[in-house]
Amino acid sequence: MVQYQLKEHYKFDDLVEIMARLRGEDGCPWDREQTHESIRQNMLEEAYEVCEAIDTGDRAALCEELGDVLLQVVFHARIEQEAGGFSIDDVADGICKKLILRHPHIFGDVQVNDSAEVLVNWDNIKKAEKNQKTTTDTLTGVARSLPGLMRAEKLIKKAKKAGFPTEYTDEENIIGTKLFEVVREAHELGVDPERALELANDAFIEQIKSKEKV
Repeated sequence: MVQYQLKEHYKFDDLVEIMARLRGEDGCPWDREQTHESIRQNMLEEAYEVCEAIDTGDRAALCEELGDVLLQVVFHARIEQEAGGFSIDDVADGICKKLILRHPHIFGDVQVNDSAEVLVNWDNIKKAEKNQKTTTDTLTGVARSLPGLMRAEKLIKKAKKAGFPTEYTDEENIIGTKLFEVVREAHELGVDPERALELANDAFIEQIKSKEKV
């Protein structure tokens, strides 16, 4: 058994130390066996549970679920550190530098009038960072791992911003074309398609519930 001093309150450094012990030579067999790939789904599930806590307004659940997401970040960083790659400090260093770079109106001498100008600057800086010289580069940069509706919306938004038409037709993929068109229509109406489908799913459950009571 690993000797560890229990505390009334823990901080971020404690989480990093606990993960190191779990992954250590005398640590937990399960934690030691995990890889980036084996816990990939966990990150997605925890992120969605954070969103659910936000949607329900449950602040206690939000605190807990954010902790679960933070655990995943520390877990992945520890796995990589053991492999001779980056550490959690490198993760923090990278995001700090990104925030400073993308907020020149705060950490530099750039002047902005409103949040719209902030977003324009953010997009331009991001494109330069990722060497995105064309709209195709920008669209390719949208993560393929995103849920289909969400990814379609981001593609449509970026293409429209660049001045390209957003209509799409593929006779060999009729269902895909219809789904894409629904997302495009939702974008034009200012509706989040993923959220709209969530609400429809909930309404469907309530519909079944009401019929079962009859």
